[in-house]
Amino acid sequence: MFDMISERVSQLPKSDFVRILKQAEENPSIISLGPGEPDFEAPDYIIKSACKAMEEGHTHYSPIGGREELKRSIVKKVKRDNGVDISTENVIVTTGSNEAILLALMCLVDPGEEVLVPDPSFLSYRPTVDLMNGYPVSIPLKFGNNFQITGDMIREQIKDPEKVRALILCNPSNPTGRVLSKQNMKEIVDIALEHDIILMVDEAYEKLVYTEFNSFMEFPRIRDHLLTLQTFSKSYAMPGFRIGYAIGPKELVKAMTKTHTYATLTAPTMSQLAAITALEGDQSCVDKMYESYKKRRELVVSRLKELDYLEVVPPGGAFYAFPKITNLDFNSEEFCKYLLDKAGVLMVPGTEFGRYGDGFVRISFATDYELIQKAFDRVEKAFSKL
Repeated sequence: MFDMISERVSQLPKSDFVRILKQAEENPSIISLGPGEPDFEAPDYIIKSACKAMEEGHTHYSPIGGREELKRSIVKKVKRDNGVDISTENVIVTTGSNEAILLALMCLVDPGEEVLVPDPSFLSYRPTVDLMNGYPVSIPLKFGNNFQITGDMIREQIKDPEKVRALILCNPSNPTGRVLSKQNMKEIVDIALEHDIILMVDEAYEKLVYTEFNSFMEFPRIRDHLLTLQTFSKSYAMPGFRIGYAIGPKELVKAMTKTHTYATLTAPTMSQLAAITALEGDQSCVDKMYESYKKRRELVVSRLKELDYLEVVPPGGAFYAFPKITNLDFNSEEFCKYLLDKAGVLMVPGTEFGRYGDGFVRISFATDYELIQKAFDRVEKAFSKL
């Protein structure tokens, strides 16, 4: 029976992440600093909007590329937040931003072609390229320069420009929390245009930024080579709604819409209607969650700086810290296993995000403030015994 499984699936990387999270779920005494989703519930007015939509009979398919009224709301949001004019033809609504990544790569990458991927980066990027029978090429990131991506770092990985189709970025970054500097963004734009590369930028954490932030959409000359990926999961605490979107050149969006027919067909109708409410309703819920994350970030950075075995660069965005393990003879997996066994604290090994993540751990502060305090107290106690 197992001989029937395709080679592309058989060769996907093995992840220990699911097992770790399952262990934490089954043991209530474990404090998890691993979540990649908000610990807040979706705002009440958004939940009521979804319920109302279902009660009014909006339980059928929506148009494949997304409901026109939602796309109009997205157009207004981009103008409001980024000062950029787009049309509804530049927008496709998807079942979460992960599907947008899948659809885009299906439309862009033929077997054997290359996609540049920062390492470490969000854990689904490389495997999705693999599923297209493409070749993910790592751009090794460095702790010493705050995980920034320079033009020289990208050029070094372009061996055959004819084969490179895309570059995937997450800004702000999961897992590092890095926010790209404007100068480095300019260098990335130059290279994308020079080599005719599509720039795929995941801006899932755009509302969770603690420093200066710029969107690539604000660089007019890259727009014909730019696909911006977005989700309602982080900003509005709506991961279970499975609703996201992508903004890009009309021809690419048209191709993705065609491909959408053979993937999920359409994003959930009630989720699309709730997404309109999220974009056009009271934004104070976003501000409230942001202030909580900001306070937790300060706590995490403060507690990490007290430890001589975890060195941190304060994250500029998202809700993660990505400290480096120092003064200990532990790799990422050994460190996290020790913490789980001896302290009852879950952190995620850096290797889950690429081989250059070894020697690091990801700490999520999408966790209650008091629980973060308690977790670090346990960590200090566990390592005092070494």
